[in-house]
Amino acid sequence: MKKKINRKEFIKKAGIVSGALIAGSACQTESDSSGPAIITKKRVSWKMVTTWPANFPVLGEGCNMLAQWVDEMSDGRFKIKVYGGGELTPALQTFDAVSDGSVEMGNGAAYYWGGKMPAAPMFCSIPFGMSAQQMNAWMYSGGGYALWEELYRPFGVKPMPGGNTGVQMGGWFNKAMNHPDDYKGLKMRMPGLGAKVISKLGAAAVVSPGSEIYTNLERGVIDATEWVGPYHDYLMGFHKIAKYYYYPGWHEPSALLENIINIDAWNKLPAEFKAILEAASARQNIWSLSTFEAKNNEYLNKIRQESEVIIAPFNESIIQALRVATDEVMEELIESDATSKKVYQAYTTFRKGISTWNSYDIL
Repeated sequence: MKKKINRKEFIKKAGIVSGALIAGSACQTESDSSGPAIITKKRVSWKMVTTWPANFPVLGEGCNMLAQWVDEMSDGRFKIKVYGGGELTPALQTFDAVSDGSVEMGNGAAYYWGGKMPAAPMFCSIPFGMSAQQMNAWMYSGGGYALWEELYRPFGVKPMPGGNTGVQMGGWFNKAMNHPDDYKGLKMRMPGLGAKVISKLGAAAVVSPGSEIYTNLERGVIDATEWVGPYHDYLMGFHKIAKYYYYPGWHEPSALLENIINIDAWNKLPAEFKAILEAASARQNIWSLSTFEAKNNEYLNKIRQESEVIIAPFNESIIQALRVATDEVMEELIESDATSKKVYQAYTTFRKGISTWNSYDIL
């Protein structure tokens, strides 16, 4: 029987978001003319910190599963201890902890590090950007991963794809959105590049911890919020206090999550463990996206059945205004940062090509 998750417990967990122990000798074979080869097996214990609360649905659970898979594939010789945000280090200091070697590994989303690297958010999500399938293609087979590694290398960090939310919803609103001017004066909880876009339309983008969103929306401190998708949004209880639920999630058509590894720790791993970690991370990437897709389908139906929420698409005038504002935001970003320009040019070139190919995928 699955443990029931109630809204208060979910919000409490969500509120947290806002040195290697290497034992044994290196995996090696020793031989000489006097006797048979002697094989010694290395044992490794790592710490992994995350930007998510411990056991957080899908996101935290995926980290736990990664650790389990690594343990199983290594026959117990490679252990990863997972810590939720705030347990060992503050959630949004995950990158710093990995970079300075306080821990060997972390999990989060690249747009959290935009203050350090303006190009970083593009390795998570760009408004009106690539889908999860297209993002995986760019990462694994289209040159995106090499650019990602290049960006993080000066910080002593190695990234790997470690999950994806897929397309998100556009958000919860307490008023109907009929025209771009409806954003003027709107107080909306939204982070990342999307926040800069709605600000272009006159909205006040608010960043608040997950634990405060429900209360702020209920009391009118904010007028609207985005979160993730139907599964997490249902658990947060937004369908009980907001009247309108808009789509699509133009601000995050997909959101690539990441496993980040301290390069010195990575270089000390035997080749066997490197291969295991890469395989487990790729499995986590597919598992997370698949679980989000299945759960969002299930919980969108629950929202429809259990509430009187109006679920509607943004109209074309709003979408067009958001597109224009997105172009302005991205132009300002690449004009101010040479690395962002390099990454964005590679991203848009790949996207143009794969979008042409995807247009033939009509049944």
